[in-house]
Amino acid sequence: MYKLITIDLDGTLLNKYGEVTEYTKNVIKKTTEKGVLVVLASGRISESVLTIAKEIGANKYYISGNGSVLYDMQKDEIIYENYLNKEKVLEIIELCDKNSIYYNIYTENAVLAKSLNYNVAFYNYENTKKSSDKKTDINIVDDMYNYIKNSNINKFLKITICDESKIVFSSIIKKIKNIEDIDVLEVSHMSQKKIKTGTKEVEVGYFYTEVSSKNVDKWYAIEKVMQIENIKQEEVMALGDNNNDIIMIKNAGLGVAMGHSNNEVKKVADYITENNNEDGVAKAIEKYVL
Repeated sequence: MYKLITIDLDGTLLNKYGEVTEYTKNVIKKTTEKGVLVVLASGRISESVLTIAKEIGANKYYISGNGSVLYDMQKDEIIYENYLNKEKVLEIIELCDKNSIYYNIYTENAVLAKSLNYNVAFYNYENTKKSSDKKTDINIVDDMYNYIKNSNINKFLKITICDESKIVFSSIIKKIKNIEDIDVLEVSHMSQKKIKTGTKEVEVGYFYTEVSSKNVDKWYAIEKVMQIENIKQEEVMALGDNNNDIIMIKNAGLGVAMGHSNNEVKKVADYITENNNEDGVAKAIEKYVL
């Protein structure tokens, strides 16, 4: 019997348009009615994860920033945190600016970017379909270094670094890995998202990585939930599609990879479900929980 189901968002729970289907919402509703704890575990900012958690009725905990924050929704408080500090953020900004590399910075409440490109373009597209209280807060900042340096912001979830050229991207990653006390997510494939403009669909493709504080991972935050709720490892079901989901998929009692996941993710999974545009999350939960 699985007592905890932890689910990634982008590429997993959310379809290519950034939506949770009604079919999937109904399956999750039936699951929570059985007393199973559903926890979203995403790389997104806290406010964005919170909005989706409320939408699907996963109202106890959520994990944001790839495990930087574990939030208790009922007590309205952070119960675990591991942020990037401002000095590291400034060091990475300086390196990216000198090499003309696109990046964006995730705080608890907002995404800071110099322009609407790559993943931020997708978040902006999602916002066009949401009510004002559910939009991801995107702040466009011209001089990022001085903005961060002079701000009162001291809690940073992660930095996402993007480029369309694999050669350019690989070069900057080598330099960033020389910075101490950070973790750099290993991603070797392009992220592919689709944005509707009128009747057309525009493909958004780019190489990316995510930089976080040392020892940040979704599974570490999940273990905190397990301790609080007295849940055993074999009672955990984890669903994801990307490299930042590998540890939780590998360690869960049942690790589920989405059908479109890369081979690195698939080879650690116990089960491969349909992709995120075919309600893969709902079908896996129906098979093993309902």
